[in-house]
Amino acid sequence: MMNMEMLRGIMIPFIGTSLGAAMVFLFRKEMPEMMQRILTGFAAGVMTAAAIWSLLLPSLEQSEGMGRMAFIPAVAGFWFGILFLLFLDTVIPHMHMNSEEAEGPKSGLNRTIKMVLAVALHNIPEGMAVGIVYAGWESGNSSLSLMGALALSLGIAIQNFPEGAIISLPLASYGTGKKKAFGYGVLSGAVEPLAALVTIGLARFVEPALPYFLSFAAGAMIYVVVEELIPEMSEGNHSNLGTIFYAVGFSAMIILDVTLQ
Repeated sequence: MMNMEMLRGIMIPFIGTSLGAAMVFLFRKEMPEMMQRILTGFAAGVMTAAAIWSLLLPSLEQSEGMGRMAFIPAVAGFWFGILFLLFLDTVIPHMHMNSEEAEGPKSGLNRTIKMVLAVALHNIPEGMAVGIVYAGWESGNSSLSLMGALALSLGIAIQNFPEGAIISLPLASYGTGKKKAFGYGVLSGAVEPLAALVTIGLARFVEPALPYFLSFAAGAMIYVVVEELIPEMSEGNHSNLGTIFYAVGFSAMIILDVTLQ
């Protein structure tokens, strides 16, 4: 049975996305390009730091008993995560905000649904990351604390806020009603608690594989950062702002991780 701490933890990132999507009721126009660069860079920094501090390092720590082979779970899980996201990227039709061409297989889905799927696609590893850290804490793993899990949830929620706005505001500017645009923004984030619940369920059955699960989530997050977020924050004007706020996001995640331990 899931306790309230765990339930709260996996819902915090979803709340962040929903609050961001609600910005469609406060603003009339699409988010300025400069602001998109800033927020995308910030999100990329948070995800990179979370992958390292909250996932890869605990994976290595839990494998110390393997001696010189302690890298195996971290490296193997990392690559499984990369390949899993590559697979999803290939089989799910989706379209990024600043692109006119869809990715993945051809489909009859409209532009709006493809844009929502693009955001939902990189919300999957975030949900998995939160789920596996809370599952590790619940199992009594000494390298995963409740405060560390909460720090990860809050960090992802902070970067989900602009993501929710980035999906709802453009949809409204394309002619979608504000209520519907808000609903699509919320829907794009709903995949996170679902991914967290699935990961928690799997981890409970294969607890010895926890180091692999942690690095798997890290690999999936890094795939999203390198494949989607860094190119989006670097193209066109204001790319230097994206880089600066990548560093801001990275630093913010380190601060959260340390101060909440």
